[in-house]
Order: sequence, then C-alpha cells, then structure tokens
Amino acid sequence: MRKKTLTCVLFVFAATFFTAGMKSAKDADKPLSQQPAQQQKLDRLKSQRRELTHRKRRLIFDNDGGDVQFLDEPTRKAFLAKRTTPLVGTHVDTIFYCSRSSGFGLFTHNTKVGEIYTCTEGRYKDNKTGYFIEHGTDALQMMVEFCREKNIEIFWSMRMNDCHDATNDLCIPQLKKDHPEWIMGTKASKLKKGRWSAVDYGVKEIRDLAYKYFEEVCQNYDVDGIQMDFFRHQILFRDQTAGKDVGQKDRDLMTELIRRVRKMTERVGMKRAKPILISVRVPDSAGYCNAMGLDIERWMREGLIDIMVASGYCRLNPWETTVELGHKYDVPVYACLSESRHRDKLAQKIRRSHECYRARAAAAWYAGVDGIYSFNMFDPKMDLWNQLGDPETLATLDKVYTTGGRVAVYAEAYMVGGRRFYNRQLVSPETPLPLKPGKPETIVLIVGEDIRKNIAVGNIPNVELDIRPNTPNDKSTVLKNLNIIINSREIHSGKMQAEMLKYRIDPDILNQGKNTFQITLDQNSKATVKIDNIQLWLRYGK
Repeated sequence: MRKKTLTCVLFVFAATFFTAGMKSAKDADKPLSQQPAQQQKLDRLKSQRRELTHRKRRLIFDNDGGDVQFLDEPTRKAFLAKRTTPLVGTHVDTIFYCSRSSGFGLFTHNTKVGEIYTCTEGRYKDNKTGYFIEHGTDALQMMVEFCREKNIEIFWSMRMNDCHDATNDLCIPQLKKDHPEWIMGTKASKLKKGRWSAVDYGVKEIRDLAYKYFEEVCQNYDVDGIQMDFFRHQILFRDQTAGKDVGQKDRDLMTELIRRVRKMTERVGMKRAKPILISVRVPDSAGYCNAMGLDIERWMREGLIDIMVASGYCRLNPWETTVELGHKYDVPVYACLSESRHRDKLAQKIRRSHECYRARAAAAWYAGVDGIYSFNMFDPKMDLWNQLGDPETLATLDKVYTTGGRVAVYAEAYMVGGRRFYNRQLVSPETPLPLKPGKPETIVLIVGEDIRKNIAVGNIPNVELDIRPNTPNDKSTVLKNLNIIINSREIHSGKMQAEMLKYRIDPDILNQGKNTFQITLDQNSKATVKIDNIQLWLRYGK
C-alpha cells in the first residue's frame, strides 16, 4: 500500500514537473511581452532605459576611429592620448566611438561577423588594429575600459553605408567583391545620386548583416548604447540612386530592421541587467528622412529609438523645428555641429573658427536642444570641450553668428531635389542673396545669449556687423548705396575693410533669439549687388 502510494506521489510529481516544463518551454517561445516574469524584467529595463535616455549629456564627442588607424606607437597609452585622455574633466559626458565601418562591414574591433581592417598599406601604414587584436584587445575594448574607469558614457557607432571605398581601393571589403549584386553599381556606373559602392538595404542579406553587426557588439562589449549613423552616407535604397524618392515598401524594410535591433538590445539588456540605448544620426527633416527611406517619426512614435542626433552635411530646419519634433515623442535632440565645407576660403575660415562653433552651439542651446554633438572635430586639447556644453559658459565668450555653418549643396549631393526640404534661410557664397534697387531684403540671425543681461553685469560686447557684397562695381560705392536696419533701428557709419562692409553696432539693439537685418539697395543705384556673406561678431575680450 505504501509502495502504491509512493508510486502515485511520484507520478503526480513527475506529471506536475513535466507540465511545468512544458509551460516553461512554451513560455520561452512566446514574445517577451507574453512571459510574466520576463515582462517584469522588461518593464524594469524600460524604466531604467528611460531614465538613462534623459540623463544630462552636455557634449557628445564623436570619434570616427581614425586614432587606431594612424597611430605611431602600438600602446594603450598612445592610443588614448591621441583623441581621448585630454577629454577627461571637460564638458564631454559621452563618447560615440566608430570602429571604422568604412566600407560596410569593415571594422577595427575584433569581429567574427564582419571583416577586420588590418590593412597597413599606403596612408594606413600606421594602422595598429592587427597588433592590438593579436595582443588580446582592440580599439573598441580599450575605449570601453577607459570610459568605465573615467565614468564617461560610451556608445558604439556604425556608419550605415559608408562609401569612402568608392574612391579608395584599400577600403573595399571582401563582402562587396564577393557580392557585387548587393551594391548599387560598379566604378563605371553613372548613378543619378550616390556612389556606386553603397550597399542596397533592399537586399535582405545586407539588413541581416547590419543587424548581426549590432548584435555582436552588444553581446561582446559593455557599451551603454549604439548609434546608427545614417549620414555616412545618405543613400540606402536603389530608388534614390535613380533620382526617385524611396517608397513606403523600402521604408518599412528599414523600420523592421530598427525594430529587430530594438528587440535585440532588450534581450541582451535583460541578460546583463542594464539597458542598451539606441541613437540615430539623421537629417533634421522628417520629409528628407522619408525620401531616403527613414521613417523617423514612426520610429519615435513606436519607441524604437532613444536619442536623435540631428543634421550633418547640411541643416535644413531651424533648431526649434527639430527640437519640437523630438520632444513631441519624448526623444532628446542633440545638435550636430560639423566642420564647414564652404569652398570660399574666407567663408570656410570664419565658420571653422572657435568663435563660430561657440555661436552655433549657443544658438542651438537657445532653441532648446538637449545637448551638443561634435563631428569631425578630433583635437582633444581644444578649449571648445570646456565651452560648448554649457550655455552659461558660452554667454560671455567671443562669437561670430552666421546664417549657417554648412552649405546647401549637400542637400542635393545624395538626393535629386533635396533642396525642396530647406526650411530656413542660408546666405553664403554658394547661395548669395541678390539685391534689387529699392526692394528690402531680410536676413535673420539667431543670437544665443541674453546680451542685455550681460550688459547689466558689465559684460558689454563690442558688436560688429560684416557684410560682403558680391559685385562687379566698386564696393565703396555699394557701401554708400546700402541702407541697413536692425530690429527696426537704422544703422550708419559703415566702412570698407578688405572685402567687407563693416558696421559698429550698439549691443542693446540685439535680442536674444531672432534678430532681423533689413538690407536695401538705394532705388537709384545702378549697381549689381549680391550679398554672399553676413556675419555678426560679438567680442567680449575673452
């Protein structure tokens, strides 16, 4: 009897265990949202992710990985000294590190999914990637370890479609040689837009590889987040190479890739009990993004991304427009300040100056951005790293405000009709403002600091307005024929100096925010005049 009872007990226990096992197995196959225990972990992860998403990041330093490729000495100390160590104690709270990805799938971290870039030929003769990997580390691992030591946030950034290999044979990954059908063309191709070596995200294998690259990094490196850099380069689907806007079908393919990456970061995040954030660097126009295959507003609406870094080769909207778009979906917006690529030497010199970077940052802060993001700025010893991340620090530093640091032509470089998305004024040598006799023309400059507040505490700037007329006529004659009104106050006493018409301005004329400059060529003037540069200097003597 006791034996029979024991057998029954064992049977019941076994049946219960088997049923529980079956339930557990079934649960494992369910989406995370349908598994009670996993759902609790996911909810906690999302709460942590939200908190980390909205942490204060004054200044994000983008490092494109050129340090390990151009390194004289193969030591950790030399590697970090090149672009990183001097940043400690500055406004830089976060580093985005790109371990090359130029071209697609070619990396300087230890990858088994992609291809390791060990080339030491030509300009890459000092590439130490191979050496570091042979000795048990790599560029990304050293960056992660350093950032952990110094309490700096670290993201891995991937160039989603870098095409530098179109003009550099040393950068062509084996992937593109083995699968020419996965790229947009050949060297002999004549595409309407984009470069022949771009991969086609309409190809499933390319999307799968992109996913695996992110997955491998998230599994193997203790990164705080990942970034998809869609500015390198701004072409993803074949329609765009043919001069057409990308259609909804392809936009859905890209959205599905983003969705897969989000789910992966959640799985890996729960395993390590720490979230992995997702950032994207995209054009600052939802319309432009849609036309190149990026349904950026849908991504934010569905909670697929955490951070938006806006602008790059060109800026299409006022910063306020981009801030409003991101904040509508509770997504922080970071203003990307890229180096100027004006072909005009004087315009480029001004816009690459520290004074111009300060002005651009101050104007972005005034518009409500959540932080500043630097791009193609690699000197870690610059004073700017102790300035750009704080509007109060910037408030009394010398600046020069212009209508923009980049040129309009880049809106067309990768997209037919790209300029149709421009929603702000840009006056530059590439886009001059023509003046007609008797017809006022208006230029708006955004000033970031509160000048009247500065004046009240004794920080009084010397203010100078510089206008460069592009004219076949004598410029001193043009000076006499121009009428300048700033914020409803007429300006006099201009003078010619070099190529510029220079006007001393009373600082209390200027507003924090929008400042309207009305320029009128005398109605009796016979001169042909275009304004190809306007800049407002504020010099505090600091």
